[in-house]
Amino acid sequence: MKDLVEVLYREIPAGVGSKGKLRLTKEDEKRLLRKGARWAVEEGYGEPEDLEHTESGGMIEGADPSLISDKAIERGKAQQGTLGSGNHFLEIQYVQEIYDREAADALGLFPDQVTIMIHTGSRGFGHQVCTDYLEVMEKAARKYEIKLPDRELACAPFNSPEAQDYMAAMKAAANYAWANRQCIMHWTREAIMKALKISPGQLGLSLVYDVAHNIAKVEEHTVNGKRMILVVHRKGATRAFPPGHPELPEAYKNIGQPVLIPGDMGRASFVLIGTEKAMAETFGSTCHGAGRVLSRHQAIKRAKGRAIWREMEDAGIMVKSTGKRTLAEEMSEAYKDITNVVDVVHRAGISKKVAKLRPMGVVKG
Repeated sequence: MKDLVEVLYREIPAGVGSKGKLRLTKEDEKRLLRKGARWAVEEGYGEPEDLEHTESGGMIEGADPSLISDKAIERGKAQQGTLGSGNHFLEIQYVQEIYDREAADALGLFPDQVTIMIHTGSRGFGHQVCTDYLEVMEKAARKYEIKLPDRELACAPFNSPEAQDYMAAMKAAANYAWANRQCIMHWTREAIMKALKISPGQLGLSLVYDVAHNIAKVEEHTVNGKRMILVVHRKGATRAFPPGHPELPEAYKNIGQPVLIPGDMGRASFVLIGTEKAMAETFGSTCHGAGRVLSRHQAIKRAKGRAIWREMEDAGIMVKSTGKRTLAEEMSEAYKDITNVVDVVHRAGISKKVAKLRPMGVVKG
């Protein structure tokens, strides 16, 4: 496990401002922003089957790179194929418990199986797109005389030029994130095969699902008995569509959408499936992750004088990070226990537990 974590740490660039292996021209990046994970597969980073198990096939139509600032393009060129820092991670896990055997079979999960979970997004590119458009939205709110209850909020009418430009830019950021995870998954496959000296067939690593965690999407929902087209913002929420939903891959039509809920690096993560109740009550959404109980500053303070990596190792989890600070910020006690969070959404019926995954090896930025 230690060797595997070392190899993955070397092969997958991680950390604040980390730069990837890809050297993209501006034209390459614009193609990537339009095509998302499909660009990655076309360039040899992965298999066409990966796209069948990726939300929106790894690409949202309507991304417009001409609406992206030069600063965002510049940041994006260097960071494609990188994990980043903070709560982003790559984990080697194993299936500790199965709660729904039928759903687990459909997802290809079984007890004691080794799994890999990748949690990262659109990196500095997406952050810059957001920063650029906050300014646009603040002006738009004044222009359209929208009274907001909180200074942290920003908006514009959906059909306004400002909102339409933002949606086209956000789609580019979503496509960037899908391409990013696709490239990281490809290099993870290569790294493990290299470390274990095995073939792709012997490795047998296939994608369960790739789902966005921070995105706004145009969807149809029932509100007060009436079908309506809405923009559903899932920030700190995960999509949880029910069985039979037209956006689901064929393989998962009977069970519902796979929902991936990461916990902290010392305890567990979960795989759930979406439900009809989520469509009725929460616009097809469920929780996002564990959620912090300590701020980053409080966590660093509490970790003073401790060796978090050694505590993890004593618990049987190998961890590799670019700095001690990240491990302090991300230690288990900084988060709620994910088991409690997942039990709440399971009991509420807005997603159903399928499997519990325990970490064995962790790569952090």
